[in-house]
Amino acid sequence: MGAALLPYPATALMLAAAARTLRGREEAIHRQGEARHTGRLRIRSKADLGAEEPIIASDHSRPTDHRRDGSRPYEERSPRRRVTEAAILSGHDQSRADIAQWTCPHGQHAGNGCVTCYRAAGEADPALPLWDVAVWFTSVKPIPIRALHDVHRHDRQFAIDQPSTPLVYLLSGQARAAVGAEAVAGVVGFLVQNQHIVDEFVVTEIRAVRS
Repeated sequence: MGAALLPYPATALMLAAAARTLRGREEAIHRQGEARHTGRLRIRSKADLGAEEPIIASDHSRPTDHRRDGSRPYEERSPRRRVTEAAILSGHDQSRADIAQWTCPHGQHAGNGCVTCYRAAGEADPALPLWDVAVWFTSVKPIPIRALHDVHRHDRQFAIDQPSTPLVYLLSGQARAAVGAEAVAGVVGFLVQNQHIVDEFVVTEIRAVRS
């Protein structure tokens, strides 16, 4: 059997649509050939596609340098600088500048200790810098072992250790203070306050480190 025939109106509509499609293709080919002939053929660039193809920023692109208020939101913060203050006292005459540097707010040289600084450190503002203090000193007579153990049990977490040299001791501890001289004066003030540990001593070297 032959193929079924469509009704006349449907066949006419299909033929008309096919004719329009064919004419459209012929006109497009004609315009493209004319453009090549006259040199007016244009290749679309990325600029032409700007609205159609959004630009994606690279993950490594540098962000805006400043906010509107002038601040730098992306500026890298440098790590806090470690501060070390130290002085050798034995056999060295300190200059006026050195003496002024190591004088605590109560007028005492840090190497001689300050009981007021020691007491103030116990109630210091937590916002003040924390100093790691080391004090080398000599004693006229040996410090009893029991006294050394008592220092380790102190609530300020101080410690006295004895290096290999006889009658030379190292006192270490932490203190919160505005400046290194005040921190050292407070730690040495611990020895002044507690003379039952050592009644006579001479500080030979001091060091305060703020991190």
